Amino acid sequence: MKEVILIKLGEIVLKGLNRKSFEDRLVKNIKHRLHFVGPCKVKNSQSIITVTPIFDDVDIDDVAQCISKIFGIAAFSRACAAEKDIDKIKETAGIYLADQFRRIKSFKVEAKRSDKKFPFTSPEIAREIGGYLAELYPDVAVDVHNPEAVVTIEIRDDAAYIHSEVLKGAGGIPVGTGGKAAILISGGIDSPVAAYMMSKRGIELTAIHFASPPYTSERAEEKVVSLLKKVSEYSGRITMYTVPFTKLQEEIRDKCHEEYFTIIMRRLMMMIAQIIAQKNDCQALITGESLGQVASQTIGAIACTDDACSMPVFRPLIGMDKEEIIEISRKIDTFDISIQPYEDCCTVFTPKHPRTRPVLKNVVAEQNKIDFEKLIGEAVENVRITEI
Repeated sequence: MKEVILIKLGEIVLKGLNRKSFEDRLVKNIKHRLHFVGPCKVKNSQSIITVTPIFDDVDIDDVAQCISKIFGIAAFSRACAAEKDIDKIKETAGIYLADQFRRIKSFKVEAKRSDKKFPFTSPEIAREIGGYLAELYPDVAVDVHNPEAVVTIEIRDDAAYIHSEVLKGAGGIPVGTGGKAAILISGGIDSPVAAYMMSKRGIELTAIHFASPPYTSERAEEKVVSLLKKVSEYSGRITMYTVPFTKLQEEIRDKCHEEYFTIIMRRLMMMIAQIIAQKNDCQALITGESLGQVASQTIGAIACTDDACSMPVFRPLIGMDKEEIIEISRKIDTFDISIQPYEDCCTVFTPKHPRTRPVLKNVVAEQNKIDFEKLIGEAVENVRITEI
């Protein structure tokens, strides 16, 4: 008896005339992600996507785990296909649901008949299958109001599908339907969450990481790679650009007033990120900033940072508090990696008393004390590329 996965679409059904392009992209993403699990047939029909393992050695548990992390899917179910004959459906349901019916005390049956040529109506199907299961498992009561399990029979063009548990999908819209953007990724808690949230809105990600050896270690960069691998379970593949940032930070330290260190550093990061983003056809930058969380994330500081680039900057965490961000980081399994004690370049030369209300003209005057254009050019020329 072979199991399949039935996928229910989310926001995609609201896309009107653009719906097909969203569905096509979702099917493409599913096929790409399942390539690493095992060969599966992916079919889109009647507002539902069916995933069928081609070979018996493809683990349906692995398929379901993969499906649960693909954006654009509202819900999915593990199901069993049966021939569209009422007796065959009864027989298949009795066998397929056997393990579950040994664990539950009550159930009900619901039916959905997409194929109107099937000779039984939905209520008739529910009664037939419900009566059969009640007789087959007399210790499990029928409870139409508050059942422990709901058995669903779906009559579709190609087969009858039997399932009893609806699992929550990742939601959002398919990656690639929202354009491309570059995430400025550190080793902290916030930026991986920001990457996940924008990927959920269909954004295809490029990652930009700033490294300052010897002040930051190889372990710090490995930590970022580990974080991006977790994000890529949802977003799909990511290209990471590691920018050598030591010379720029040392120039800031040596030539600028200490209170401006952080804001100038972030401005130069935005300039470099914009150059890399544009080379990769990205249309925006993404950061993990949350308003007021630290001194560089006040309204005044953010305004000064934004002045350094012309691209839109998305800040999906801007109105969230730390506990909300941590909750998401635990959900996507990045929290334990983020708290590993390997510091990133944002903690290098941190001023004791940073400017929380910087004035743009003063920031620019301080920044102009260094030959940042030459150093930015050198940094961009020497980026290292890692495929995640």
